[in-house]
Amino acid sequence: MIRRTRFGLLALLLVCVACAPKPTPQVAAPADPLDDIARQYVMLSLEIGTHEEGYIDAYYGPAEWKQAAEAAPRALPALAQAVDALDASLASVDVSGRETLVQRRATFLRAQLNAARTRLKMLRGEKLSFRQESLGLFGATPDIRPLESYDPVLAEIEALLPGAGTLAERVDGFQERFVIPADRLEPVFERAIAECRARTAAHIPLPKGESFRMEFVTGKPWSGYNYYQGNLASLIQINTDLPIRISRAVDLGCHEGYPGHHALNYLLEQRLMRARGWMEYSVYPLYSPQSLIAEGSANYGIDLAFPDDDKLTFEMRELYPLAGLATADAARLAQLQKALAGLRGARFTIAQMYLDGQIDRTRAIALTQKYQLMSEARAKQSIGFTDTYRSYVINYGLGQDMVQDFVEAAGPDTKARWAAMERVISEPTLPADLAVK
Repeated sequence: MIRRTRFGLLALLLVCVACAPKPTPQVAAPADPLDDIARQYVMLSLEIGTHEEGYIDAYYGPAEWKQAAEAAPRALPALAQAVDALDASLASVDVSGRETLVQRRATFLRAQLNAARTRLKMLRGEKLSFRQESLGLFGATPDIRPLESYDPVLAEIEALLPGAGTLAERVDGFQERFVIPADRLEPVFERAIAECRARTAAHIPLPKGESFRMEFVTGKPWSGYNYYQGNLASLIQINTDLPIRISRAVDLGCHEGYPGHHALNYLLEQRLMRARGWMEYSVYPLYSPQSLIAEGSANYGIDLAFPDDDKLTFEMRELYPLAGLATADAARLAQLQKALAGLRGARFTIAQMYLDGQIDRTRAIALTQKYQLMSEARAKQSIGFTDTYRSYVINYGLGQDMVQDFVEAAGPDTKARWAAMERVISEPTLPADLAVK
């Protein structure tokens, strides 16, 4: 009986096994076509970079991609065709049913490809107007106001600093009283950046391992630069060609560091490239909409981190003593700088006139002295920047205004404003995304 029972059970088991449904084979999820387009976009950007020094502001993707792109870069016409072909492929990808962030990813890639198309036209010798160039490269263009519309601002500053000599000479001379001695630059900047970092960290958590190192350099057309290295690290360079005034310490600390370029880059690396595998964020082409977001958020970040009179209070308490400077006229300097912000748009007008061939370099320098209230040396440095970077100048003032409008639309609450800023610098943000509805 026992034997027969065992055989019976075995037969029953065999029948059950034979009748049981077969397991469904595991099928790999289809590859996201955006990932392949992103890889091709990175390779194309790196190839374009072989034709223009400085086109690639940062790259921290796979080393073999860079090696392959640089091994046999195509000529400019072939690269232009490749950009068009990749853009057509991207346009054929339907993302309408996917999450909003993925839809924004696709839109971001199209805007970046359009910027690459525009830059390739310029590299091939095509002449674009200031407006065409800024729209094509950065996705925005400022309203150009006539220079005389800034005369009321000059009158306001004239009343603030009356006296002999031209207004530009008086403004420059007054500000030169606040120059940081060369041997005190490092401690002043270290303290300023530390405060910018602490104020940012209070609202946007810092990723573990983020870091920067700082260098003082000469012979540059800019006052400060952030070279993002990848792995959450930056090299921040400060140009000492001209004497550095005390107010620039916090400005550059926020702009190049926190919540500016360093913070933006490590957030994009951490949240988009690493967490989502979006490799397009391993490369940063300088002449692209990314720069309007980067420069605009970096400039507005100063006011966000140091609202109202916080900057002046901190400078007088911490930075002036470190620099060995008297604070007697510190409030007057802050008042002057607030008034000078009203001349920001004059830089666009001068750049447009200069780049469109309406004025020559000598005239551009003279107008910069008058409407930016600079010494001749500083005006030459400013126009030297325009010579090098052309319509890129819009990213500072226009970008700042657009980011400010977007962030402050969140309301007066500090937490809400920082949350809005965090979205700007950690998501696939384009100038069009900043339009306040």
